[in-house]
Order: sequence, then structure tokens, then C-alpha cells
Amino acid sequence: MADRPPRKKIDKDKLLLAVAAPVLAIVAALAITSVIFLTTGDDPFRAFSIMVDYGSKSDSQVVIINKAIPYFLSALAVAIGFRMNLFNIGVDGQYRIAAFFAAVVGGALALPGFLQIAVVMIVAMLVGAVWSGIAGLLKTTRGVSEVISTIMLNSIAAAIIGYFLHEGRLAVRDGNLIHTEPIPEAAHFFSIPTQEDPVNGFIVVAVVVGFLYWYLLGRTRFGFDLRTVGRSEEAARASGVGVKRMVVTSMVLSGVVAGLVGMPTLLGESYNYGTDFPTGIGFTGIAIALLGRNNAVGMALGALLWGFLERTGGRLEFEGYAQEIVGVMQGVIVLCVVIAYELVRRYGLKAQQRKVGEQLAAEARTDKAEVSA
Repeated sequence: MADRPPRKKIDKDKLLLAVAAPVLAIVAALAITSVIFLTTGDDPFRAFSIMVDYGSKSDSQVVIINKAIPYFLSALAVAIGFRMNLFNIGVDGQYRIAAFFAAVVGGALALPGFLQIAVVMIVAMLVGAVWSGIAGLLKTTRGVSEVISTIMLNSIAAAIIGYFLHEGRLAVRDGNLIHTEPIPEAAHFFSIPTQEDPVNGFIVVAVVVGFLYWYLLGRTRFGFDLRTVGRSEEAARASGVGVKRMVVTSMVLSGVVAGLVGMPTLLGESYNYGTDFPTGIGFTGIAIALLGRNNAVGMALGALLWGFLERTGGRLEFEGYAQEIVGVMQGVIVLCVVIAYELVRRYGLKAQQRKVGEQLAAEARTDKAEVSA
């Protein structure tokens, strides 16, 4: 009988630290939020009870999932840059300008449904890639910080959309609303029926993109090179990695994913780009990427948590709680997660250093005993 390969031992210390960080973050967030409720004269336990009860209803679950889809895609776009130590603040502008031009193309064409959906999505990804790639090129050719360039590109994207989103240019007037030509009904994205409202079918695309993110960045040579550049450009350059090429490539990939952020709304809800098209999702993605620690599963859970807070926040306001309390809770949760993970990381590093020191000391004593013998 052939010998079986030895099973890998579970590192109990590493597992304990991995569990300790989110637990510490949750406990701290609940404690701080409770203090905030108490300072405003409100009962925190009643507030949490309302949120859990309302958020667990079947209709609320559908709304939470639908809200989480674009948040998750936005977080993935941000995380691609984070994994390479790039801070892409331009996801908001990238998905908006991508959705706008995708809506223009979708409203102007009359192709078979599946083909038109594919064209709209491809246009969105290409526009997002180009808009994000500009920041990558500026960084590698002129040394411009991607933080500055992406902020400026957000403003330029908003200005371009504002110029073309006028009657007689690339938009039409519908009563008091101005929007692009509607996308034909045959090109509307499918939905998943439930007992309540349907779930946006773009959840399938989000899952696929999340899997590709995990596989590409965690299981391929390209992902290894990308993470190496993020940790040490000098080490990456010494190992033969083209640092400038990886910077541009990662920004382009971030833009490709950013281009999909507006698609659940465009192809599954509004079917056009108008003045009421949702904004700010890109900045929410930054918070969720931090919340999920750039991990695909973690960001999915973070997106669901964000959707839960937004859904139940309206109920809290209806029950007499301050309107701003949800925003405060979101900020507290993100801060607690970031701080908790950093504290646990430092503790783990010190524990590892102490363990190595003890091993070296034990080896030194053994060698000294052998010499004396």
C-alpha cells in the first residue's frame, strides 16, 4: 500500500488569531455603537432588536442582496489596486462614465437580447478600463500619484456626463427627467424569482467575478507578481517583474471590474442612465474592501452587512432614531475592523518573534551543553 502524504497540521495559533480579529472588531463596534445610542438618550438594545427583526424578513433579505451586488463589485475593483498597494479612489467616476456610455450604446442598438447585453457589458468594461488606465499611465510615465489622478478623473467624468446628459445631445427628456434612450426590453437582464421581489440576476456575474478575482490573484503567477510588486517593488524588479507594466495592468483590471458596478442598475432596474442614477458606490467599495480585508468572501459578507445597515437604517428612522445613526455605525464598524486587525497582526508578530527567540535560546543552551560535555 502506497504511503499517504502527511497531512498538514493546523496552526492553532494562526487560526486563533484569524478568529480573534473579527470577534474583537464586532465586540468593539457593538460597544461603541451602544455608547453612541446611550449618549443620544436612545435604548441600544431596542435599536439592535429592531434591526435584526426587520432585516431578517424575507422582503428585506431580497433588498439587502440586491443592494450588496454593486457594493461587492465595487469592493473587488478597489481591492485589485489595494493588493498592489495602489489606492484607486476613482472607481466612482469609472463606473459612472462606463454606465453612461454603455447606456448610450445600449439605447442606440437593436440587437438580439443576449448579444445586446454582451455589447453593453463589454462597452462598460472597456470604458472603465480606459478611464482607470489613464491613472496607471500617469503614474508610470510622469510619477503622478494615483490618488490625485483618480480624484481628478472623477471630476472630469462627472463633467463629461453632465455635458452629454442634455436633451438634444445624448439624452432625451421624459417629463421632468432627463436620461439616455431606454435599452430595449429584450436586452433587460434576467431576474431570479422569489416569494417576494425578484433577486437581480447580476448576482451570478458578481459570483463569477469574485471567483476570478480569488483565482487570478491567489492561484496564478500573475497574481503572485502583482502581490510581490505591492509588497516590495525592488524585490519584484530583482526577480524580473516589470513593475511599470504591472501597475498599468492592475489599474486596467480594476477599471474593468469598476465598469460592471453600474450594470445591475442599468440592465436590471433603470434600463437607462439618468440624473437619478446612483452615485457614491465607488466610495462605499473602499470601505467594504477595508472591511473584507481584500478577501473575496470577506468583501461579500461586508457588502451584505452594508446592505443590511442601509435597509434597517430606514426602519430605525421610522421608529424615531436619528437619521445619521446608520452612517455613524458604518464608520465605527470600518474603523473597528481596521484597528482590530492591526492590533491582532502586531500581537501575532510579537508572539512569533518571541517564539523564535525562545527556540534560538534553547538551541544555544543545547550547543553550550554539548561543548561542555
